[in-house]
Amino acid sequence: MSGELVDNLLTDALARVQSDIDSAFDAWLPVPDDARRRLVEAMRHATIGGGKRVRPLLLIATADMFGVSRTSSINAACAIEAIHSYSLIHDDLPCMDDDAMRHGKPSVHKAFDEATAVLAGDSLHALAFDILCHRDTSSDPFVRSELVATLAKASGHDGMAGGQMMDIVAEQEQFDLGQITRLQQLKTGALLAASVEMGAILGRVAPEGRTHLRAYARDIGLAFQIADDLLDVEGDEALAGKALRKDEGQGKATFVSLMGADKARSQANMLVEQAIGILASYGEDASLLTALARFIVERDR
Repeated sequence: MSGELVDNLLTDALARVQSDIDSAFDAWLPVPDDARRRLVEAMRHATIGGGKRVRPLLLIATADMFGVSRTSSINAACAIEAIHSYSLIHDDLPCMDDDAMRHGKPSVHKAFDEATAVLAGDSLHALAFDILCHRDTSSDPFVRSELVATLAKASGHDGMAGGQMMDIVAEQEQFDLGQITRLQQLKTGALLAASVEMGAILGRVAPEGRTHLRAYARDIGLAFQIADDLLDVEGDEALAGKALRKDEGQGKATFVSLMGADKARSQANMLVEQAIGILASYGEDASLLTALARFIVERDR
């Protein structure tokens, strides 16, 4: 497939998934006519109309390779995006990263208040597992159970939350490259890997048949974070829609501070090429996953 066709494929897929996820959250989160209204409005603020939707697209692109229905994959994609959104709400709080902007608009605690932001994050965490337990996500209870287990592990102390704790510790301790790699494998990589894994679970791929996909996810997860570190140093805040250059100000070690920008960029490109090579056995069926891998290091936000 030519480079132009691949670019068009990715552009169309990103636009479609952004629209589909927004529509799905609109349906999952009707605003009640009672005292919960502010809470649900905050949840909608965090989930509708923002974000690149990389995790949902990874899940959907993987599921598509195995003939999964769009309804099932959109539901599972909403679950993982709900977890991602809850983590961003909590990360932006004054007790964590204290960020006023997210996706080009005020963070939830700025648009509403801190207590509402905490509850909105908690509620999105719960919503994720509620969605995965619906029969519309999968008619097979064993598939639903495995989806729940996969997302739970990727979200907690063995995944995203554990990585966030390491990130907090990194403000007081000087981490080496191995520690930074482990931090990012948990904080960023765990949900990216779960996205691919959950797409394969929906496709009823046995655990032993997911080895190549796990390796692909591992490589793009690290590439994604290296690209984020480069954007934090070199990016445009207006395009990013959030504050940049905070890691340096907090004295945190990053891939860029430890490796230098040129070497970090080279490492990210190597990881993407390695990830794409892993997908070779899937042929044209993996075109979208290949395009996503390249997008991860070429994006400007």
